[in-house]
Amino acid sequence: MGQKVLVVDDEKLIVKGIRFALEQDDFEVECAYDGEEALEKAKADHYDIILLDVMLPKMDGLEVCQQIREFSMVPIIMLTAKGEDMDKILGLEYGADDYITKPFNILEVKARLKAILRRVKARDTKEEVKVVEVGDLKLDCESRRAYVKGKEINLTAKEFDVLELLVFNPNKVYSRENLLNIVWGYEYPGDVRTVDVHIRRLREKIEENPSEPKYVHTKWGVGYYFQN
Repeated sequence: MGQKVLVVDDEKLIVKGIRFALEQDDFEVECAYDGEEALEKAKADHYDIILLDVMLPKMDGLEVCQQIREFSMVPIIMLTAKGEDMDKILGLEYGADDYITKPFNILEVKARLKAILRRVKARDTKEEVKVVEVGDLKLDCESRRAYVKGKEINLTAKEFDVLELLVFNPNKVYSRENLLNIVWGYEYPGDVRTVDVHIRRLREKIEENPSEPKYVHTKWGVGYYFQN
């Protein structure tokens, strides 16, 4: 069998549909239908990625995510209704890696899942650099935390992915399409404006003066790059 996925949702038809679709792509799929069962399985076994619904009986998905983060950095995609605070879900408080809003297309679920697994594989096979420091900026790649002047800053999972890519490839210019493909995955249905929004938010968090950035620069008409 292929990589192992834990699918957690109390709606059995949704679980059945996801399981069937992933098994067609040779994933090994296990299922849980409430928060307590999900947490027990996450503690007892190894998974390559977890699909976790926010609204669950016995223990909600956010609490499950938070508790999993106490012992594992397994990638977690939250399945959520619209209107949730995504920055909070993806931020340090809960630590999810991505989210998908319901109702969703199963092809989108598969695309996002595969994109995250590709990034994890690339990160794991990268040379063993745990901490990178450039000027006042520090990245701890193992814990996926970032600091400016020694103070931890709250980056979402995607913001960290973008920053990590740029930092490890200084002065290399990435077009918005390149960043969208690498960070979000080739099958991601969003558009390039997603990249612009994340770059803007990233600058607001790491730059002393976001309008005159020191680290993340724009090459007009081409894309973005990191200057060390």
